[in-house]
Amino acid sequence: MNLSFEVLQVLDAIDRTGTFANAAEQLHKVPSSLSYLVQKLELDLGVKLFDRSGRRAILTHAGRVVVEEGRRLLEAAEDLECKAKRIQHGWESELHVAIDEIIPFDLLWDHVDAFYKLKLDTRLHLSKEVLGGSWDALLTRRADLVVGAAGEPPPIPNLIAKPIGSLRHVFVVAPHHPLAAAPGPLTLEMVARHRAVAIGDTSRKLAPRTIALAANQEVMTVPTLEAKLAAQIKGLAAGTIPECLAAEPLSRGELVQKEVLGMRDVTHFFLAWRSDETGKALRWWVDQLDRPDLIDEVAQQRMLHG
Repeated sequence: MNLSFEVLQVLDAIDRTGTFANAAEQLHKVPSSLSYLVQKLELDLGVKLFDRSGRRAILTHAGRVVVEEGRRLLEAAEDLECKAKRIQHGWESELHVAIDEIIPFDLLWDHVDAFYKLKLDTRLHLSKEVLGGSWDALLTRRADLVVGAAGEPPPIPNLIAKPIGSLRHVFVVAPHHPLAAAPGPLTLEMVARHRAVAIGDTSRKLAPRTIALAANQEVMTVPTLEAKLAAQIKGLAAGTIPECLAAEPLSRGELVQKEVLGMRDVTHFFLAWRSDETGKALRWWVDQLDRPDLIDEVAQQRMLHG
């Protein structure tokens, strides 16, 4: 076999860093050894992988295919190594916990502190996901556990999803927004004529999810709930927001709540993981967070801290 994990790692590093020299430094090798591996692979395969005419090493079309497929093989090999370590030791060498945008990190710090007091060798990785990105993180195995995955669970192999509560969303606009003065309950058609603001879904493979958006509606995308709320207070766009976040701006008169006929106003949240990836560290975190009222605590914190 002409391809090896070593040469796939080399190709990946060259593509990410842009030059053989930078890749060699990252891999703790000399540039000549990387050049030899790549040239030998090009000779064995009978294809040119890099265009070296400029200052940077640019992948050819064939090279791009090899690198992208090679990355999938490297990820699969890494997953296999992790599984072997988990089976052998019980405690994972790494644990990736993805947290939905609605969950404030303040909710987790006490649990993080208690976890480190166990004095394990498990390296903890915390990340943020938005909307369908939490489910996507499980599907692509970039997360072992997701906290606050929103909406109905998709068909993911070996998925375990435990309800942890729900939040009510309200449709709000700035007092000077055109919809603020519109009489009676709004219709979805009326709302669709105005710009909406939405948080960007972090899904990579699953189809992105949206909340209360019409098919042809103009949409401004922002990265966080705080940015979404600020855009609505500024009157730049309209949209729904968790009631716990809207409460304070509503009380100050910075926002006006409007009823919209037919608009979904409740989102359910889940604690989710895969049953085929359950080590001791994952089970510890599930024991801490598997509470049907967890989102109630989230709402209280959001109302306290804005």
